[in-house]
Amino acid sequence: MSLTETYLQKCAAIIETVKGQEDKIQQAANWFAQSILKGRVVHCFGSGHSRIMVEEMWPRYGSFPGFNPIVELSLTNHNNVVGANGQRQAMFLENISGFAERILRNFGLSEEDCALVISSSGCNIVPVEMAELFQQKKIKVVAIITKEHSDKSTSKRKDGKKLSDFADLVIDSGAPAGDSMIMIDGMETPVSPGSTVGGAIIINCIKAELANLLTAAGQPPKVLTASCIVGSEKATALFEAAYDEHAHRMAELYKNAGK
Repeated sequence: MSLTETYLQKCAAIIETVKGQEDKIQQAANWFAQSILKGRVVHCFGSGHSRIMVEEMWPRYGSFPGFNPIVELSLTNHNNVVGANGQRQAMFLENISGFAERILRNFGLSEEDCALVISSSGCNIVPVEMAELFQQKKIKVVAIITKEHSDKSTSKRKDGKKLSDFADLVIDSGAPAGDSMIMIDGMETPVSPGSTVGGAIIINCIKAELANLLTAAGQPPKVLTASCIVGSEKATALFEAAYDEHAHRMAELYKNAGK
């Protein structure tokens, strides 16, 4: 079997793991729908490469407003790698206690909101404190972690608590401990991670279930759609309407910041 076949086989196993959590996906979609139908938002947070899942949820083609994508550049800017704004600094800041509170201080939170926090290990301080703060505000927290990886990893918090300890619902990305899935003869360490695959599948399953619920409730979402599907005029109208709706939802969060 080639390495490509091996990787794809492991991805197929990830799909089966996600499939076995359909009830959790539907529960997350139900919670998110309740918030969005009330004019509120789902706060989405991920540091490091977990930001990919935040951007997969919104904004991108095939997605719709109702989410507050919290992508803190100091934790997620991977372009320089070393030097100013490099990875060393980002990974250091990811474990600074109190940083999550500074981020959330920018928004007026409500018990009618929901939150989605993504962290493969579930062990770094900022995403864990983010979930903890949401729960303190009585906001339901959905966590996407890599369960096997989290179970075998050590929390950076002194009390040993992980993201799963502050989540109302935990969904497993299905990747292995260490994330990377391919061993190569002559190499000591594996390559080719799998958590992004599982995470993206989970995000889009939630998105589909959520769109169905919103439509059934009489509020079909304004989906960012390519012009090759709906034509240039309709695509532009959807784009403007979706971004306007996002601005209006965010205006409520900024208006009540700190309250």
